[in-house]
Order: sequence, then C-alpha cells, then structure tokens
Amino acid sequence: MTTAPPRLRPLLAQFDFACERLLRRLTGPAMDSGDGTGTRVESLTDDEYFWAPVPGCWTVRRRADGPGPRATFLAGAGPWGRDAAPYPHPWPPPVTTLAWRLSHLAEMLALRADHTAGTRSATREAYPVSGAAAEAVAALRTGAAAWRRALLSADDTALDTVGYCAYPYGSDAEEPFLDIVWWVNQEVLHHGAEIALLRDLYRTHRQT
Repeated sequence: MTTAPPRLRPLLAQFDFACERLLRRLTGPAMDSGDGTGTRVESLTDDEYFWAPVPGCWTVRRRADGPGPRATFLAGAGPWGRDAAPYPHPWPPPVTTLAWRLSHLAEMLALRADHTAGTRSATREAYPVSGAAAEAVAALRTGAAAWRRALLSADDTALDTVGYCAYPYGSDAEEPFLDIVWWVNQEVLHHGAEIALLRDLYRTHRQT
C-alpha cells in the first residue's frame, strides 16, 4: 500500500477491509465482529446460495430454464446465468438472492479490472456465472484481487484521468478514475451488507 498515491491509500485500505470482512463472512470459520473479537461463521452452502427470501427473486439459474419473473434474459456465459433485463430495469427492483449479488459483484470487479489494467475487452456476455457457492466465492476473491492490482497500477495522474477505466457498463468513460475507485468501494460495502443480512435471515429461516 505504501507505493499507492497518497489520495488512493485510504480508499485502498477501505476496499481491503470491506473485501476481507465480506469473504470472512462467507467462508468463516470466524470473522471480526467489529470489536476485535471473533464470531463463528459457517461456510456458505449451495442451499443458502440459491435461497430466495421472497417470491419472485432474481437469482442465478440454469440457462436451460430461462430467466425468472420480470427478467428478459440470463446474463453471463456457461450453463448458468444471472437474471437480467435491459435498461430501464423493472420497478420496483426485484429482491435478489445471495447468488445474484455475489455474481454481480465478482463480475463487476473482474471486468473493471480488465478495463483498467488488462485487455480492455472483457464483456458481461463472456463472463462465466457460477452455479455453486464455492465457485462464486472463489470468483469474488479472484475479482477483488484483480481490481486491487489494477488500483496499484494507477499513479497520481491516472486518478484524475477521465476514462482511465474503460468499463463499458457504467459512467466510467465520463468520470475521473478516483471517483470510480470510490464507487467500487461503495458497491462492495453495500452489497456486502446485503449479503450479510441475507445470511442472517437464512440462518433464522433454517431454525424455524
């Protein structure tokens, strides 16, 4: 972290913290509860990965089964796909499963990394969607590591460069890179919080 531009260091530290806490929340065997003490955590199972807390959830599905309610296609590559629809998206937004959120996060990190310090050619259509919990967690870990490497490749000038990240599914072409770094952090933080809540709800659901 010491080689990162000073303006990037706090955001990099925040990203590292958010990713570490989320991955620990998914894999266990323990995570920091926030006060320095460990809280026991069970690893994510396939049943929980696909659990739908309400009817009509968007999720990850076998491509042969087609998209779910209000979705018009399954995003991604491979035998599994993620419920999706072109803009404007359905309103109110559908509740999404843990599988959907993990897939979205992993794809976003991997593709933004590629469009910052990679081939700048990766697409959603070619990105594989995971059909198992362990694969999804591994994809998230890989995507987070790729994005972190992309951050470390940016110098101070890059942080102010509009379009430094050429990710084609957001406003990246119109934003200074530092703003994109901030945006990615809030994506990890808020989807991480959603995933943590789903884990709590699933645990309670299983006990009833």
